[in-house]
Amino acid sequence: MLRILTLSAFLLWSCNPKAQDSPKTDDLKIEFSLPKKLKEVSGIALSQDKNTIWAIEDQGNKNVVYGLDLQGKLVTDVLVENAENNDWEDITKDDQGNIYLGDFGNNDNIRQNLAILKLDLKDSSQKTTRAIQTTKFHYEGQTEFPPKKSNWLYDCEAFVEMNGNFYLFTKNRSKGFDGTFLVFQVPNKEGDFEAKLIGKLKLQGKYSDAAITSAAINSTHDKIVLLTHKNIHVLSGFQADDFNTAKIEKIPLSHNSQKEAVVFLDDKTLLIADEKDKTEGGNVYKFEFNPQTK
Repeated sequence: MLRILTLSAFLLWSCNPKAQDSPKTDDLKIEFSLPKKLKEVSGIALSQDKNTIWAIEDQGNKNVVYGLDLQGKLVTDVLVENAENNDWEDITKDDQGNIYLGDFGNNDNIRQNLAILKLDLKDSSQKTTRAIQTTKFHYEGQTEFPPKKSNWLYDCEAFVEMNGNFYLFTKNRSKGFDGTFLVFQVPNKEGDFEAKLIGKLKLQGKYSDAAITSAAINSTHDKIVLLTHKNIHVLSGFQADDFNTAKIEKIPLSHNSQKEAVVFLDDKTLLIADEKDKTEGGNVYKFEFNPQTK
């Protein structure tokens, strides 16, 4: 059963390309509880008609996409017949409503079978689906598997689709964590590609503040939200092939849990999900905000 509360925040945008803090928000409160079988949610996406929340789990779980209605009721388990859950870490859709799985979890920076899967997933009446496009890729700049621990920048749990390309935001697992993350661009096509490095940026804070676990993009493609355990970070001012000059707005959530999934419900509202542990989590939160400028 889902219990929905609302949290509001206002973004104050700056021309400074460095990260800036927004005023601290009220404490984040439970929005609604996920079904018990979804203990390790790693990504959520919204169907094109906005009636279904698609949810996935990561490594060690089934190759299934779960469909929830907007009240949180589990309405379908959709088996992906021709794909293995190596480590599904995020799920997104394009402007046409096509759904994509990010099979690119890479905790040890050692994987060489990274892929994004396009699914034949149309509605919540389905019981099975298939991957109808496989986009394989490797990262520009990674030549060792794994690299030195001071350069473990090739895990990924966050991506979006924009205008025929995927944009991946890596999760820093380096020794001496400093908030650095990389942005890669991969074409939304069948094939095997080198992911093009188009940005190297930094988030403020320690691991729980600045290790990226999911991403979402608004309908006008001018704001991308990056999720961490304790904050959301809003990117703006980026170019399709260059994220280095992006402005970053940090919004503290005043709440620390293993937040792993984010999606835009509309351009002023986010849904955020966290994993279930022994004492907390396993919830979806609604976060409303009102960006002041582009």
